[in-house]
Amino acid sequence: MEQDLPPVKSLVKGRNSSFKSPTPDAPRLLAFDILHEVNRNGGYSNLLLPAALSKSGLEQRDKGFVTELVYGTLRMQGRHDFIFEQISDRPWLEVDAGIVDIARLGAHQLFEMRVPAHAAVSATVELARKVLGESKASFVNALLRKASAKTLEEWLAPLNDERDIVVRLSILHSHPEWIVSAYFDLLKDYDEVEAALAVNNVPARPTLVAWPGFSTRNELVALGATATNFSQFGAIFDGNPSSLEPVVSRRAGVQDEGSQLVAVIFAAAASRKLRWLDLCAGPGGKAALLSTLANGAQQQFTANEVSQVRARLVEQVVHGARVWNGDGREIAQHQETFDAILADVPCTGLGALRRRPEVRWRRQLSDLRELTSLQMQLVDGAVSVLEVGGVFGFATCSPHFAETRVAVMDILKNYPQLRSVDVSPFLPDNLVDAVDNGNLALWTHKHNTDSMFLALFERIE
Repeated sequence: MEQDLPPVKSLVKGRNSSFKSPTPDAPRLLAFDILHEVNRNGGYSNLLLPAALSKSGLEQRDKGFVTELVYGTLRMQGRHDFIFEQISDRPWLEVDAGIVDIARLGAHQLFEMRVPAHAAVSATVELARKVLGESKASFVNALLRKASAKTLEEWLAPLNDERDIVVRLSILHSHPEWIVSAYFDLLKDYDEVEAALAVNNVPARPTLVAWPGFSTRNELVALGATATNFSQFGAIFDGNPSSLEPVVSRRAGVQDEGSQLVAVIFAAAASRKLRWLDLCAGPGGKAALLSTLANGAQQQFTANEVSQVRARLVEQVVHGARVWNGDGREIAQHQETFDAILADVPCTGLGALRRRPEVRWRRQLSDLRELTSLQMQLVDGAVSVLEVGGVFGFATCSPHFAETRVAVMDILKNYPQLRSVDVSPFLPDNLVDAVDNGNLALWTHKHNTDSMFLALFERIE
């Protein structure tokens, strides 16, 4: 039985007596399938969307439309919900999940894309007829017609009277309030906070990385990429990276410039150390770059990854370097020690929200306790196999206070055998305003990179 539908003013007129089967267009149908899988079943858009597009047979223009519709709707759905909360007489998030997701898709076309209002409404309603049924589609039709009767500025006008700046910025830039507050904890300026929030809603351009000894940045530039500002190995490419031969042949990869900088700065600090370990190799971005930097300097490199699936991915990009599949907290079981260890630990991921749009809605403030506990356990594992005189790098893709400044204070408190090392001497000359208390602190709105954090330590006893 269909759920009772919430009332809305000026809603549904009588049905047309001549019924026609719904014929939604393929791009919107695909967009809904992915959005629903992400929002309701915990899927990841950056994994689902590329796979779906490659199988879709859609033309390139339609693929671009789906990409913007999926990623854009995920980013802006908080603001879209604010609009529908003004329309629906029932609390908006108590409405049928399918209606909510389709209405968000419609709102994104109305307010964020160059889709004529009549086309956005009619095409989205046709989609609703197919996936939700006629009754719910009629309600979607009423919602979108009501929404299209005003401009975005008119719908957002109530925010002018909102005295709580955190609430206002949260709605205006479509972020949970706790993230707004987390940014303010470090930036201490709401104008800067607003800039940081706004840039998270701008799609990131694909960034390539040339792996030393296998490719060069000049080679990528010759293929149409543009050199990055800070990383000597990076290049931005406005196209499909998998269309490039160096990427296909695994002589180059795709890696945000901020992530490249963490690897490059750590490698510079560890340049005189023989045995390197990437404790939490993940999908292999930093490990791939570090392995080539180590190979060029004749260092021994090992990557460790807890997931067997990801460990196999790492093996494909580290050019023959050793890969362990195991829990970084138990790294001492291998009975080996290292002179340089990088721990890019699991974190909230608040520094990569422009690339992972659903993370802002999926993460909760309550996640921090478990994550910071895991981070310190990984630090303990790293310190247990770090030689005296060795370098330790603690990295997160997060600007949260607990995962940056507090983490450093906890490390120094719990491990008196470590001392802080200032990252400044290892930075590119043109990288400015990127040091916080001696630690690397990148911000997307300042550096056009993911908001990466890196603290360096030396074991002194």
